[in-house]
Amino acid sequence: MRSPFGALIFIAIMLLLDTYVFQALKTVTQSASPRTKTIVYAIYWTISAVAIIAFLLFSFSSQQFLPRVVRTYMFATVLGLFLAKFAAVLFFFTDDIRRGIQWIAAKIFQRNSTGDTSGSDAISRSVFLSWMGLGVGSTLFGSLVYGFGNKYKYDVKRVQMAFDNLPAGFKGMKILHISDIHSGSFTDKQAVLHGVNEILKEKADVILFTGDLVNDRATEMDDYMDVFSQLKAPMGVYSTLGNHDYGDYVSWPDNGVTKEQNLENLKGVHAKLGWKLLMNEHVVLERNDHQIALIGIENWSNKARFPKHGRMDLAYPGAEKYPFKILMSHDPSHWDAQVKPHYPAIDLMLSGHTHGMQFGVDIPGFKWSPVQYMYKEWAGLYEETKQKLYVNRGFGFIGYPGRVGILPEITVIELV
Repeated sequence: MRSPFGALIFIAIMLLLDTYVFQALKTVTQSASPRTKTIVYAIYWTISAVAIIAFLLFSFSSQQFLPRVVRTYMFATVLGLFLAKFAAVLFFFTDDIRRGIQWIAAKIFQRNSTGDTSGSDAISRSVFLSWMGLGVGSTLFGSLVYGFGNKYKYDVKRVQMAFDNLPAGFKGMKILHISDIHSGSFTDKQAVLHGVNEILKEKADVILFTGDLVNDRATEMDDYMDVFSQLKAPMGVYSTLGNHDYGDYVSWPDNGVTKEQNLENLKGVHAKLGWKLLMNEHVVLERNDHQIALIGIENWSNKARFPKHGRMDLAYPGAEKYPFKILMSHDPSHWDAQVKPHYPAIDLMLSGHTHGMQFGVDIPGFKWSPVQYMYKEWAGLYEETKQKLYVNRGFGFIGYPGRVGILPEITVIELV
């Protein structure tokens, strides 16, 4: 159950947005017939009322009250309406600033001999900006609804990486990189199985998973053990933990399980899947009589709200003797904050975490997402001197059950 105070604040904001948007709606329908206005206004306020009721149900009902898939889409739809109205209000606010400036100017400079400074025509709400705001808000909401159908459309991205110090025995090695499975969000097992089959088709030498297997609870994997246990590779499957794997976002104990026990159970899930979970340690990979080091640490973030459990001081010693080193670290902010300045011998770091915010533009030659204002490295390949970082856009999803422009990713890295 959520905080009543927080819920009331959110509802108050929703009502303020509703009122603000309604003023623009009145502007664009001012020439419509009374009957049309009545129908449009009734539809608008009905949708707004249903959204508030849905938010209250989501916030104050138990998780068993409604099926998980219903709760997921209900939350996403309410949030989508909120964001759409917020985007529209930005245009209306711009219009109000214009009107305010004109009103002040009309007060200062008398515009006619009678002293009438009302300026009613000059400072009326702009129909153009009202339409523009409503159009942008509607487009945003429509794109979010459209994105519901993209959450299982796995995008296989192929990347070749060249390193001068790569041992000859590893040239041509194929690494399959996935991240952020978030099994607690899945609602279509067959679609997920299709994604796993896409991974297996690549016949990679090694599979590397960089954290967030679950949203919160180890039990979220119960229905998907038979799916992800199919992931096999000649050189093994290796994994690390992400911020969600620690169970920091729910209240414990949960069904008699403590937070500490949940983490231990999750470690057991990795083992049952046949994955080698790297907990601040390194292993040696061998291929064609040559060796490289694979380092895996727990979550380490340079963002205050995420944990720093990773210990490079434990994982790195001993790895320095190998000519090539790969680091698996969930949060890409680790690269700038610690890896580049203190571990320049790390050749390749693999991360996830950002999901590309599941929203943005991702086309050849151009990519944009709101998450880039929080994370400097948020999707794809980054290079500085001889070091490389690759940020996977995530296999799964969380919160918003969809993707707009940023598809779920399976990364195939070939070392050349």
